Amino acid sequence: MDNTAAIAVEGLRKRYGDVQAVDGVSFEVARGEFYGILGPNGAGKTTTLELVEGLREPDEGSARLLGEPAWPRRKDLLRRIGVQLQASAFFEKLTAREQIRTFAALYDVPRERADAMLESVGLTEKRDVRDDKLSGGQAQRLSIACALVHDPELVFLDEPTTGLDPQARRNLWDLLRGLNSAGRTVVLTTHYMDEAELLCDRVAIMDAGRILRVGPPADLIRELGVDTLEDVFLQLTGREYRE
Repeated sequence: MDNTAAIAVEGLRKRYGDVQAVDGVSFEVARGEFYGILGPNGAGKTTTLELVEGLREPDEGSARLLGEPAWPRRKDLLRRIGVQLQASAFFEKLTAREQIRTFAALYDVPRERADAMLESVGLTEKRDVRDDKLSGGQAQRLSIACALVHDPELVFLDEPTTGLDPQARRNLWDLLRGLNSAGRTVVLTTHYMDEAELLCDRVAIMDAGRILRVGPPADLIRELGVDTLEDVFLQLTGREYRE
């Protein structure tokens, strides 16, 4: 494994009862890379991410973030990573500004930084609106802003555009491109193949708890002689992709 990589994962396994959710997953992510983990629902993407982030203990294998072990979790490493979960986890009955200022306070980040981050995701006009009154796209942007308020080096985004309308998805794509262009390493899980093609430098195609192939989207498409990543999935699994 390369300890200089942003992420180095070796042989991760996680079982829940009779289900092998993650089955021997290994991969590396370079610093500054936009890396996608993609596949249909139930492929094992979220569990893999939770193991890599240190939210769950693996049954086997290891993950290193920025050269440090992901498990057991350590406070100094947590300050260097940002995590946007699949389900937004906000404090109850707080406005958008109160939410992000609360997250900022957890990291001793000044309120000015929190307010600037709210502006960077286009939510200044919604600063006094409670999170349960925000639209789906606005709530996702607030969740990402909370994950970024402490200026992490490495950002994890778990299906951030699921359930959004097409325009909201495109707006979030622009935001995610900007994060990566600013020098952050971004890891994205998604079941939208078009999203992965547009955003990611490399993708890991995952199904049934295993990574089937890794590479730049265009290279995978060319190597297999197909037209889209959905066709790549069909070639690798022998079955059609379904979101």
